[in-house]
Amino acid sequence: MSVLLENWRLLLPGLWATVQISLVALLASTAIGFALGLLCCMIRSRWLLLPVRGAVELLRAVPLIVNVFFVFFVAPRFGLTLSPFAAAVVSLSLWGGANGTEIVRGGLQAVSPHQRRSARALGLREWEVFALVLLPQAMRSILPSFAGLLTLLVQSTTLGALVGVPEFLQTNQLILERSTVMDGQDIAFQVYGFVLATYFVLCSLITWFTRRWERRMARAAGRPLRPRPVVAPA
Repeated sequence: MSVLLENWRLLLPGLWATVQISLVALLASTAIGFALGLLCCMIRSRWLLLPVRGAVELLRAVPLIVNVFFVFFVAPRFGLTLSPFAAAVVSLSLWGGANGTEIVRGGLQAVSPHQRRSARALGLREWEVFALVLLPQAMRSILPSFAGLLTLLVQSTTLGALVGVPEFLQTNQLILERSTVMDGQDIAFQVYGFVLATYFVLCSLITWFTRRWERRMARAAGRPLRPRPVVAPA
């Protein structure tokens, strides 16, 4: 542990890079997933839906590591030169957004079609049906799966090291290699134990937040509506 304390100037930038990649990728994946998930359920034309579904299935079928390499090495051929950090964020966001789309779409389709017909009968517009009726009910099934996806994205930030991002795991490996070669110390247990504990804390924060949100939604769903007071006419 003393070696890690001595190299805190290397560890902090690596941890900050991991946190930055995680935050941006989580926000972008959530936005893409919910936008495309809603779009897939709202579009009625098969021809309009086909390119969206094709792009989602393509991104889901390609391994994430291949996606990272493709964005970093192939994008410059089309005039889009990305830094290692940007390439890692874009690849993680696209992959996470594609998988998030399927989670949101499945959750919306799990809601009874009767809810949609009833909302339309009340005169609600299509976007109001999804935003006010279907999505709140679908969130109960969407949230657990989406939390698992977000924790997987945090763990996958380690792939950024493959394209040159000085993220948390890579900085710890540098400390381990330097200590082994220069000092002859075997600190693999301390280094990887510290890495394990750090990622455990980051992923546990996501799990804690989503479980708290689940409990809040469960309480709101089970809470009876209070009748409005009837004011007698004067």
